[in-house]
Amino acid sequence: MILQHCKTEAAKISVLLVLFWIPICSQGGTIVRVSTSIGDFSIELLDEQAPITVQNFLNYVRRNDFNGTYFHRVIDDFVAQGGAYRFEPFVGPIDVPTDAPIVNEVNASNLRGTVAMAKLDGDPDSATNQWFVNIEDNVNLDTLNGGFTVFGKVLGSGMDIVEAIDEQPTIDLGLKASSAPYIASAYTDPSDFLYMNVEVVGRYSGAPHVYEVESGLLISSVDIDNGSDLVSMNFNSVPAAGKFIIQANLESVIPRNEPVENVASFVTDEGRLRIPRLEINDNGAVTIANNVVFVLTKSSPVEFTLESFER
Repeated sequence: MILQHCKTEAAKISVLLVLFWIPICSQGGTIVRVSTSIGDFSIELLDEQAPITVQNFLNYVRRNDFNGTYFHRVIDDFVAQGGAYRFEPFVGPIDVPTDAPIVNEVNASNLRGTVAMAKLDGDPDSATNQWFVNIEDNVNLDTLNGGFTVFGKVLGSGMDIVEAIDEQPTIDLGLKASSAPYIASAYTDPSDFLYMNVEVVGRYSGAPHVYEVESGLLISSVDIDNGSDLVSMNFNSVPAAGKFIIQANLESVIPRNEPVENVASFVTDEGRLRIPRLEINDNGAVTIANNVVFVLTKSSPVEFTLESFER
């Protein structure tokens, strides 16, 4: 098939990626993928049941407000909560700017695997950017403080990752990290926190490397310099005549501490990013490109140009 990039006013780029088509089952609501320091999970949003809440959440996602944030409150067998803070070295926790609070939309129960908005005690209509995953059935939250709005549900085996988050040790550093999980054997500083990125995707997938044609988003995990560092990060394709170029979203670079199957690699000396197997979603038609190689062509901003791939 012909893979077209940039369907708006920018120049259209065609990259030949012929392999095989995989039929998929359509999902009912918008899907977001949460990439974390210990693995990824996806959430299907309840667009019709909680439209105000979903739109509020997507406003933050589409501004990349959740990228590079950390889980600041994980309570065993209760909730895994985040969305509010980033950490900046030599500065400390940085608040993610919030939009105006939204009204409550209590239409679903806080069962295991559902995703709900956090809010202030005594104020049912105070939710902004903090959200949590229910690790167990928390039906008491359906009525407490006016009820906590459920606006999504974790898909597939995603709760395996959420449970792994729940199993991490935590540290209490105050309001902005009251029970923050960390991924090191022993906590040293907030660089050990469990970080996340959140992005809208067109379909549910557990593949480690995914490219979304419509949005130009590429999600990946990369081994840098043969084990020197392991990160999860996102790229965005950019307009370029006759070339296919991706630009690194540096705000999305977060540490990974778990082995990643078919991890991508980048070797600084040769300036090449290699993705063993890339899943490409073009409005539901899925192709697979193998041994995809990008070469570093610009350092500020960081950009890579497609060099080769195998069918």
